[in-house]
Amino acid sequence: MTREELQRLIDTIVGELMPTLGTRPQGRCACHSVLDDCCPDRLRGVLDAGATRVGMYAGGGAPSGVASMIDHTLLKPDATRQEIESLCREAAQFKFATVCVNPTWVAAAARLLAGSGVGVCSVVGFPLGATTPDVKGYETRRAIFDGAREIDMVINVGALKSGDLRMVEQDIEAVTTPCRESGALSKVIIEAALLTDEEKITACTLAKAAGADYVKTSTGFASGGATAADVALMRRVVGAEMGVKAAGGVRDLEGMKAMIAAGATRVGASAGVKIVQQSRGEKTSTAPTGY
Repeated sequence: MTREELQRLIDTIVGELMPTLGTRPQGRCACHSVLDDCCPDRLRGVLDAGATRVGMYAGGGAPSGVASMIDHTLLKPDATRQEIESLCREAAQFKFATVCVNPTWVAAAARLLAGSGVGVCSVVGFPLGATTPDVKGYETRRAIFDGAREIDMVINVGALKSGDLRMVEQDIEAVTTPCRESGALSKVIIEAALLTDEEKITACTLAKAAGADYVKTSTGFASGGATAADVALMRRVVGAEMGVKAAGGVRDLEGMKAMIAAGATRVGASAGVKIVQQSRGEKTSTAPTGY
């Protein structure tokens, strides 16, 4: 796709979505306490965005598959081998979708989780996104070689804000291409807290054009993390055929419910054990390991 074609596509999507953004209520809804539409309107928006199935919760419960929607995450720079081993034991016990770890821990995590049914996710260009596409491509191939089956990459935020759309698409393609060739899932972190709504639309459109499997809200290391409003916007842009991952600041079951209601299909959290325990009505005894 040429730069001109990309720009026309983005202009079309922005033109369709931007007029609707200012009509959303800015107050906190009394029924779910997040900055988003009230529940009936939120549900209608999710369906309009292309959802074919919606999970509803009665009596404060959660779906039995809540763990399968969580990437059990430990990305802090001072994480130790012992903490990674603990993360993997928890993931195997609770049957999370993946553990999400820095590249240096991928091989160890893959060995620890072999045969468990839990995948390994790693990050690329993390947390700034400011490395070059060839470096991100190498990081991706190495992580896959070491055992990662999912890759969460950070876009070049500076290039996006400079309007260099072709560079951003090439940056994403440097990751999505080796993922596709290896059968690994690719997730594109747009770092929503640093973007305007129009830039969020652009980032999601470029991720979709580059063949990504998911768009993801945040690294957890910027000025803000996932919000239900951002998740809802991202879902509207990418439609039903891509996943949306909410990450950064999802610390309990109520927070996860809000993200799912807004359109998230995966959640990255260091509080995964707590969330699952809450969904089972159990006493929460495990502190988050750190995002």
